Amino acid sequence: MAETLSEKEGKFMETFNAEITREEQKTVLVLKGRSINHEIVLTEDNPNNVKTVFNDLLKELKDGEFEFNLIDSKPDLFQQISKEYITQLNSELLSIYQELKDYELLNQ
Repeated sequence: MAETLSEKEGKFMETFNAEITREEQKTVLVLKGRSINHEIVLTEDNPNNVKTVFNDLLKELKDGEFEFNLIDSKPDLFQQISKEYITQLNSELLSIYQELKDYELLNQ
């Protein structure tokens, strides 16, 4: 876990790693959060899994701003999908963090 300076607010934003776990039966995007790892199975069509992970991340967001950085060196379809997913996720997390802050819903 590393911290980076947020340009907008002049304070630190945590950066967590995301990794792709490739197994014979399934491939999983692992988002390493503050307290637990969140897993999205990329080889299954399970929107409820994605919704659950997103809701869990929103709960963590109340404790401070963060983003994910993909650590993966295998250029395949799973890497491309994960990069796009993380880009969109980071954008959504930033937007929601600002809303939580505006409505004074942060735990800080």
